Amino acid sequence: MPNYMTAQSQVTFLYYDDLGPVVDFYENILEFELVEDQEWAKIYRTSSSSFIGLVDGTRGFRKPLANSAVLCTLVVDDVPGWYERLKARGVKILREPQAYEEIQVHCFFFEDPGGYAYEVEQFLKPELADVFHKGLRK
Repeated sequence: MPNYMTAQSQVTFLYYDDLGPVVDFYENILEFELVEDQEWAKIYRTSSSSFIGLVDGTRGFRKPLANSAVLCTLVVDDVPGWYERLKARGVKILREPQAYEEIQVHCFFFEDPGGYAYEVEQFLKPELADVFHKGLRK
């Protein structure tokens, strides 16, 4: 038995003043699967065991902040493909794709309609790719 705690899955909840445009973005731009709809909270699948929850800030545990320090990272095997699709759909790109040799990642950054920042990243170091890209490789 490992000497650390493990979870079966992970959900990150993000809080918004207006869910309308955000729901449209997650469903129609990112095309994430809605797995739970509680009306004022919606949970979307981002991978087999990770999820993003969108919450109406008037009802949730936390309140929306004007400048969130949260950065959500989506680990993918096709950074250029994700970039081209999101750019073509009018998504606000914060930083163009680039490789960071010192940390062996390839990534770009975008923003959702509520101001949350996302990184789309591919790990290039083989031992980290084995950890973070598990299930992506065929």
